[in-house]
Amino acid sequence: MIELTAAHWAYAIVTIAVIITMLMRKGVVLPTLIGTFLVAVLYKSSIIGGFQAVFNASLIAAKELFNIFLIITVMVALLKSLKDIGADQKMIAPIEKVMKNSYISFFIIIAATYVISLFFWPTPAVPLICTLLLPAAVRSGMSPMMVAITVSIAGQGMALSSDYIMKVAPMLTAKAAGIETAPVADKVLVLSLITGGTALLIAFIANRKSFVKSYSDEALHYEKSLMSQKSNFVSDEIAAGLEDDLNNPRKELWGKIFAVVVPVSLLAVMIFMFSHTSGGRFAGGDGAAFIGGVGVILLVLASTAFNRVHALDKISDHLVEGFVFAFRAMGPVIPIAGFFFLGSSDFTGSILSLPEDAAKPAFLVDIVQKLQTGIPDNMVFSAFGVLLVGMITGLEGSGFSGLPLVGALSGAMANTSGLDASTLGAIGQMGSVWTGGGTLIAWSSLVAVAGFCGVSVIELARKNFLPVVGGLIISTIVAIIIW
Repeated sequence: MIELTAAHWAYAIVTIAVIITMLMRKGVVLPTLIGTFLVAVLYKSSIIGGFQAVFNASLIAAKELFNIFLIITVMVALLKSLKDIGADQKMIAPIEKVMKNSYISFFIIIAATYVISLFFWPTPAVPLICTLLLPAAVRSGMSPMMVAITVSIAGQGMALSSDYIMKVAPMLTAKAAGIETAPVADKVLVLSLITGGTALLIAFIANRKSFVKSYSDEALHYEKSLMSQKSNFVSDEIAAGLEDDLNNPRKELWGKIFAVVVPVSLLAVMIFMFSHTSGGRFAGGDGAAFIGGVGVILLVLASTAFNRVHALDKISDHLVEGFVFAFRAMGPVIPIAGFFFLGSSDFTGSILSLPEDAAKPAFLVDIVQKLQTGIPDNMVFSAFGVLLVGMITGLEGSGFSGLPLVGALSGAMANTSGLDASTLGAIGQMGSVWTGGGTLIAWSSLVAVAGFCGVSVIELARKNFLPVVGGLIISTIVAIIIW
């Protein structure tokens, strides 16, 4: 029989406090740091051990997650290098020519946002998509609000929740659940497509009256207004790059070359990975290493192609910008993950500095197993419970901070729920990322989408609510039925 110690109860209380803090829309780094300290002090009966555990928890989490930081850094640096030669805009430009009406624009924006967000993440992709495709979409008769809804659901929702290329989110969930990344990634890809497809269908039906067949005077007025305000959202660097492209034929040439080379290379990588994942060759970190290595080579080529003299400094600047972006986006996850790693016996030994032959506690797993008689052995209850926990954890505004919690909870509930840990983890990840990643709450990256589209972020979140929640419910039901 598992005996719950004072440290176990402290872990449970802090976990509840973290969820309440998220509901209050406040940061959860402070309670997780305090929680790590308290749990370690109570378990080891040593204040010194508590100090050591606070540091060790963040150190272990950083070691486990650094590959995630690195892949984000490389892809953001690559995007910066493409901006230097104007290739980022040229990759999008051909799409504008086929946006003949609002219905075609709707599907083009879905496809462009989804594909680009898969490789570069939505946050750096949104400025590119909205800056270049929004005027064409509005010109075709699509309303600005519908553009914002489409971009947020396809990018911040559908692409980010699966994160199938870089596998940041699935790795966070799987690490905490103590399972392999591949099954979580595969299942969450299916669920993300179901959720996104359902949400987009509901949004289309609910806003069908906003689709018009021709370019209206109102759209013309909006576009002129948007162009006059674009300086509020588009950096001087991008504006200067546009001007340089007109005056530098050599830069224009290299921009065209890399506008073809980069998407073709990344598409080839994606196809190759899809065709080789069945044997586990590109599962988890291997896939991230492959796409990251290709990204590094593309970064080197893009940085040296146009101006070899400045390349030595430029590539360093872009990597620094990439690291800054990665730590701003993922930095708070480190202490949060450190606390929730205490829920798994895979990490408690290192965090608490326990001898190798000592018993390794798994605080969250122990609590769930002790209380499992009170948890209904019902797949529906478990699945929607994890979904709700994921949505609650997503309220803090990033979508990723809650993944260690839903992952650890999924691993703990797997034995009693009738669903395996990968299925529960995928469901929880969907709830967390769709909520906090930028579709349901106004204090997330949804602000960027609303800003670029010139609409109210509160109204955008309100219009997203029914489609997204409907999509999450449908995908959870599908997960229960097929897995």
